[in-house]
Amino acid sequence: MEQRDMAAGRFGAAAANYLTSDVHATGADLTRLEELARTADDGSPALDLGCGAGHAAYALARGGAKVTACDIAPEMLAVVAAEAERRGLDITTRQTPAERLPFPDGAFALAATRYSAHHWADVPAALAELRRVLAPDAPLAVVDIVAPESPLCDTVLQAAEILRDPSHVRDYRVSEWLAMLTGAGFAEPETTTWRVPARFAAWTARMRTPERRAEAARDVLVAAPEEARGHFDVEADGSFLMDAAMLMCRRA
Repeated sequence: MEQRDMAAGRFGAAAANYLTSDVHATGADLTRLEELARTADDGSPALDLGCGAGHAAYALARGGAKVTACDIAPEMLAVVAAEAERRGLDITTRQTPAERLPFPDGAFALAATRYSAHHWADVPAALAELRRVLAPDAPLAVVDIVAPESPLCDTVLQAAEILRDPSHVRDYRVSEWLAMLTGAGFAEPETTTWRVPARFAAWTARMRTPERRAEAARDVLVAAPEEARGHFDVEADGSFLMDAAMLMCRRA
């Protein structure tokens, strides 16, 4: 099975879990996305790429944007459509991979992607598409889990992530994001970082990780070298802290 199909299947099956996940449903970054939409004209077209259960889309719509929420998993899009109707928000949905967007050049006044890009098969291609569909000088907000710059800590994180979810591609380092964004034609981003708690039982249950793989992921974390355990603040049950970042930039 190809990675994209694997990701669509796994996230489709877990769609409802992501709607109610505290990690995904809350955060100061959502407030910033709402504020970003408020700085644009009311009803400006906005894109939420890799929308998942739609929390970025809801924030943008609360700010007055007319949002198109895109994902590869139809079950996720069904969750977003139902929740948008329940909340009375102006959101439409579209099934599409991040690397091939079915929109004309300059179609959107702003765009966001949140906790999605680590599953994209080709981030540079997706960023090129984002630049294409954004209007000149339009803002882009990228929110995702990021890997530490330390090669050791990076390796530990990727190993635990792919054991939890075999469709995982990569949590990129902030330095990698800077290179990819500027390489795709975006201005150098303003970057904010914070820590996200991953309670191990909930973290694996959200993706329905089989017990054998969950045990292996836990062992990667609790048996990691001291430097990595210290960075991630690993607890005895495998719970740990992940690094997250919000990169705010504009189409150059």
